[in-house]
Amino acid sequence: MSNEMVPNYLKMAVPNPPENRAPWYKNTAPTYAGIFLWVVFYMQIANGTLPQAGLGLSLLGLVAAALICHFLFYLVPGLFGLKTGYPLYVVGSSTYGTLGGFLVPGLLMGLLQFGWLAVNTAVASDFILQAAGKGPAVDAEGVFHGSFAFTIVSIIWGLAAVFVGLKGIKYVAKVATLLPIVPLIMILIVFFKNVGTAGDYQVVPAEANPLMGFMTMITIVVGFFATAGAAGVDFGSSSRNEKDVRMGGLVGIALAILFAGGLPLIAIAGAHGANPELKSYIFDAVIRSQPGALSKGMFILFAIASFAPACFCSLIAANSIGTMFPRPTRWSWS
Repeated sequence: MSNEMVPNYLKMAVPNPPENRAPWYKNTAPTYAGIFLWVVFYMQIANGTLPQAGLGLSLLGLVAAALICHFLFYLVPGLFGLKTGYPLYVVGSSTYGTLGGFLVPGLLMGLLQFGWLAVNTAVASDFILQAAGKGPAVDAEGVFHGSFAFTIVSIIWGLAAVFVGLKGIKYVAKVATLLPIVPLIMILIVFFKNVGTAGDYQVVPAEANPLMGFMTMITIVVGFFATAGAAGVDFGSSSRNEKDVRMGGLVGIALAILFAGGLPLIAIAGAHGANPELKSYIFDAVIRSQPGALSKGMFILFAIASFAPACFCSLIAANSIGTMFPRPTRWSWS
């Protein structure tokens, strides 16, 4: 292909210089861990898994999913980014060609991340309003009930996430380094309040389908992570060496999946073991079951902790679409 046929965003691409790179514990690991500590990841981790496969096999499925995410969805893109120093849209074009790179890692990746930003905004806004004493935005029948307050909170949340996300990966990493402490504490509180009865949980024989439950767990985790794994190219291009790429994935992805998925799964099993009449397998139902002040406090803290993933979505979406379409600006797109 002649140079005249290469788009400007590829002609102008330059590798990330070594002086701009950082160790795994300052960018890759905390940012990815913040994604998995986002409540949306584990809110439905037990739904369709625990009642079919039981606790032991569901945890085994979680281990398998963690290894798949690290070795098959993150490590290769991360090493590509490390060796080339180029971002996802350049590496994607080397794989899919100019048009394919434009459509797949460019346009599609950006649109998917805007979708995740919408999910993040909706869940965080709902949690904030529940902390303020409002009912959940989605009722037991799955019907959404919007409100003026929901709209205002969503707009403010979205604008703040876009602002931090577009400041760049180092600012997203700073946010992601601090905020995961919040859901970490909340997960541990819920875990320790319910772990004592986790062994009492029993699968209803009529609902048991071990293989389906095991495969559903892998589907939930890999489906949640897939697009973020492709963004490993960007994190690889910000890593100093291969050890940074590998350690960032093992700690920020594999270990984070086991922690952020396993502890809520055990807690939900414990809640059902203590109360076999409990019907819901969704994590926020366990939050609502806590005493009044604790429940409201958890909702607001889980909402605050959702800010890091919102920034991450904004960053990836802006980098993907903004590069493909430089006019209007990345700020306007986001």
